[in-house]
Amino acid sequence: MTARSVNMRNYTSVTEFILLGIPNTEGLEKMLFVFFLAFYLFTLLGNLLIFLTILASSNLHTPMYCFLGNLSVFDIFFPSVSSPKMMLYLMGQSRTISYQGCACQVFFYHVLGGTECFLYTVMAYDRFVAICHPLRYNVIVNHRVILTFLTFTLPYCGPNEVDNFFCDIPVVLPLACADTSLAQTVTFTNVDVVTLACFFLILTSYSLISFSILKISSSEGRRRAFSTCGAHLLSILLFYGPVMLIYLRPASSPWLDSVIQVLNNIVTPSRNPLIYTLRNKDVKLVLRKVLTQMVYTSGV
Repeated sequence: MTARSVNMRNYTSVTEFILLGIPNTEGLEKMLFVFFLAFYLFTLLGNLLIFLTILASSNLHTPMYCFLGNLSVFDIFFPSVSSPKMMLYLMGQSRTISYQGCACQVFFYHVLGGTECFLYTVMAYDRFVAICHPLRYNVIVNHRVILTFLTFTLPYCGPNEVDNFFCDIPVVLPLACADTSLAQTVTFTNVDVVTLACFFLILTSYSLISFSILKISSSEGRRRAFSTCGAHLLSILLFYGPVMLIYLRPASSPWLDSVIQVLNNIVTPSRNPLIYTLRNKDVKLVLRKVLTQMVYTSGV
């Protein structure tokens, strides 16, 4: 039995954590605040505009655009888990976060991230049916609590410095003053195995899609099919790339992990509106009509 285990009965329970932020960025707080605020506002407004556009147009009430609308909603809430607190301490506010607040960040981060992971998988299946079985499309396609519990039932008796700009399992779990093997095992099963399984299913879908597209005789037909799937595939790479780098790497680097988390939490959700609007003619057409109607109404 280690000295750490012997002293567990006399530990003082941690009531708050200190977010250390992104390493090696001292003195850059104001610049980072402007940078993150711009991305965050663009993410909120861009995804909200896509969601309202799909909601307002009956022509876009199809399964594919239903998935896109749901993705926009998740891309509004997902960065909202960590961005507001981060921007507050960049403005000079307290870097501390309550024990309950830290638990809430971990819970909502993994619930929203896991749901978005499954959403991308379903979207890949939707594209597979649409391209590989177009005549049967309308028939086939029609209208994380455990991890948080295991992490925060462990005793925390100090230190309480979280080496990141928000609470997540890889940076909070090492602070526990007890055996974390069970939580680490469940984290590996839930995050790594499920993520890889979803990613494998997506790759399988797109492999079958690619074979089907290559059989299309018309070059224009092949181009349109690839263009339809290109936006979704790009979003998948932007979503899964950071997740795999954070949770599947054997060694940890605080600076690299923080940069990857910034990409995953802030930059990627802000790029989805650009990816789906600039590459999608239907969305651009409806969006133009909605904006024109809004300008006409406000002018009247």
